[in-house]
Amino acid sequence: MLTEPAPRTMRLSPLLLLLLGACAIPGGLGDRAPLSATAPQLDDEEKYSAHMPAHLRCDACRAVVYQMQQHLTKAEAKLHTLDSEGHHRLSESVYTDVLDQSCSQTWQDYGVREVDQVKRLVGPGLSKGREPSISVMITGGLWPGRLATTCWHYVGEFGEDQIYEAHRQGAEALEALLCGGPRGACSEETPRPRAEL
Repeated sequence: MLTEPAPRTMRLSPLLLLLLGACAIPGGLGDRAPLSATAPQLDDEEKYSAHMPAHLRCDACRAVVYQMQQHLTKAEAKLHTLDSEGHHRLSESVYTDVLDQSCSQTWQDYGVREVDQVKRLVGPGLSKGREPSISVMITGGLWPGRLATTCWHYVGEFGEDQIYEAHRQGAEALEALLCGGPRGACSEETPRPRAEL
């Protein structure tokens, strides 16, 4: 007695089925244009200068404010005693050390990205604004050193006491101190981020 071989069945992996289904559905993957992104084209100043380029100084100042505020707030949260006003208050030696730590950090989470043909410094504490669907951020290189230098510049210019008192008034007061004023990095007279041609 001869028996017929059993029919072969084809098994498709769930991932393959998902991809095939997405391509067959209107509006699925098959209808989308491919995504692409290019790295920002940096000019010579952005590539080689040891200093923060003028059009990124406001972003850099805001990054420094954010990091100082974060470091000081974390240090205050560790205190168990309150001052006469009912707030946590760091001693001068502690807030001096905390500000040193905030400037000495690695700054590796920051970099430059181009959005709508404008280069912006991006990272923690910087407003994102309109987010592109896909973008490339350049990190490392000279950017961490530039941010550290910017941070130390503000500590040297304003001093730890004045920075800490502004911090105690809130992030807006600290930003106004470091980034505002007629010569501040975010003042109206300071060059704004420029569009690249």
